[in-house]
Amino acid sequence: MEELKKTWTGGIHLRKRLGCLHAHYSNIGYIDKALSTYEIELIHFVDPGLMHRVTYDENFQQTDAQLKVKEQIQWIAGCNVDAILITCTNYIAILQEDQLLLSVPIIKIDEPYFDFICDIQEPQIILFTNPSTVEGTLERLNNYANNHQRSLDLEVMVINNIFELIMQGHNEEYTFEIVKFLNQIIKEEEKVISVAQLSMVEASQQVENSTSTTIINPLNTLVSSIVNQLVLEKKK
Repeated sequence: MEELKKTWTGGIHLRKRLGCLHAHYSNIGYIDKALSTYEIELIHFVDPGLMHRVTYDENFQQTDAQLKVKEQIQWIAGCNVDAILITCTNYIAILQEDQLLLSVPIIKIDEPYFDFICDIQEPQIILFTNPSTVEGTLERLNNYANNHQRSLDLEVMVINNIFELIMQGHNEEYTFEIVKFLNQIIKEEEKVISVAQLSMVEASQQVENSTSTTIINPLNTLVSSIVNQLVLEKKK
């Protein structure tokens, strides 16, 4: 798999090993930092090419994307991991889990996030920067809410024309645009706000620190889920 690159964190096999599949290298730092206090080894797999083709290649079919994700997951599962974490919501939407015969559990970054926002009764706004992620994420969110007999008062907003910045490595400019947008809607809206993508976490944290406004993000809800599923211990 030429597009799939692997980055190792740590040189020894700790108590648990987690294979992490990302659509962009910028997501590695978030997961490393979030789990840095636990006894776990992280193995990062990054493939920005798939999302690029899904977004921009009109000849790249849904079945092609599904096959690619299946290959990626099977490859990671063969690397002696205890679980697989998928941090890209678009990957999750594409994944056909019923087509996989794995003994390794798959942890999806959006499910703990869904669980958290489904408990919110107030009107809320969910933000995206990648338009191609919206449909699949909302379909999964609505299915999750229905399966758990919960209702949502939800408005969806997309910050258009900035996702390409992160794909091109312009992280600071990307974060700046999200911060600007968040600050504006905080002034205009009295709703609970969340960001749906891991790439938006840094911006949400900056706004939280400067405005004392809580911005829900999928990273905060993910850590406790991983700790519980893998029964992780704190580093001594």
